[in-house]
Amino acid sequence: MRRTTPQNKPAPAALSYDVTLLFAVLFLVGIGIVMVYSASSALALKKFGSDAYFLKKQALFALIGIVVLVVCGHIPFKLYRPLTYPLLILTVLLLIAIHVSGFGFEAGGAARWLRLGGFSFQPSELARFALVIYLAFSMSRKKEQLGDFYVGFLPHMIVLGILAALILIQPDFGSVVILGTITYAMLYIGGVRLAHLLLSLVALVPAGYYFMLSADYRIKRIASFLDPWQYPTDEGYQIVHSLMAFGTGGIWGAGIGKGYQKLFYLPEPHTDFIFSVVGEELGLIGVLCILVLYTLILWRGLVIARACEDAFGALVAAGLTIAIFLQVCVNTGVVLGLLPTKGLTLPFLSYGGTAMLINMASIGVLMNIGAFNASKR
Repeated sequence: MRRTTPQNKPAPAALSYDVTLLFAVLFLVGIGIVMVYSASSALALKKFGSDAYFLKKQALFALIGIVVLVVCGHIPFKLYRPLTYPLLILTVLLLIAIHVSGFGFEAGGAARWLRLGGFSFQPSELARFALVIYLAFSMSRKKEQLGDFYVGFLPHMIVLGILAALILIQPDFGSVVILGTITYAMLYIGGVRLAHLLLSLVALVPAGYYFMLSADYRIKRIASFLDPWQYPTDEGYQIVHSLMAFGTGGIWGAGIGKGYQKLFYLPEPHTDFIFSVVGEELGLIGVLCILVLYTLILWRGLVIARACEDAFGALVAAGLTIAIFLQVCVNTGVVLGLLPTKGLTLPFLSYGGTAMLINMASIGVLMNIGAFNASKR
């Protein structure tokens, strides 16, 4: 019998945790803390005088991330509807602030971060979350008009264009590709006409081709992607050492802490190339275990999206799942030499506070949508 309040109203349902999804995420976070320490200890000791510098910060990020996951899991996902435009405007302002506020700072030749005191934040991470919420909100309101070019397609592309332009000037072409892929995937799922999507892609090909060839470093990246061993000391350096790490790891790996490429050979071993360290120290078995955990997240996210009877909730769940999955595909594709080099972290594993918090928040929202589905059964 359904429990009721004294006023004979249904009692609010408690959050129903998706055990499989939660297990996969927490397991990845735990592995990430261990691998961040292993990958960064030598670098941290040389740069900061403490081999546990990045370990302590990553553990703190993970702890805060778990709190964020729980909080977002208890916030009804429908409350994001009225927050759609404030969140989008905030994201745009933060992206602009990188270049005009004096709080933006540059690293690795790109201005992608805001720094306030000792705290740094990457607005492009928030842009993925804000874009998913906006697309879900907009399409759920226009269900009967999504086939109209001026209602169902053009407004969404304008918003994508604004975000993409602000991120391109950082520059960060890879994040723009991620945002574009999320947008097209969600528009297709939402019911926008396939002809509009395909024709716009055809129209964007010349622009994308020009942009990729407009900078010497992008041309060199493409050349090194096609044959990294021809450029082992410059543009192909990262991929060569990444592939060497995987090759050294073999099936069982060298053992945690016993990797060689992280010792000032592999750039950014605790962020962009942490999967390479995993491959060397945990071997093929460790790599496959991690990919299985990501597959579980993808599976549960899609199940939650398909089961949701609320159009907004279903689109949010699908969009957040796609966003996480794309990050995994791009990062693993880069470190394995299957995609051109792009600085993108691996969700839940790589060092980084902004990415950890946004991804944990995304899982919390997925949990809440799943709990909503369970309450409707």
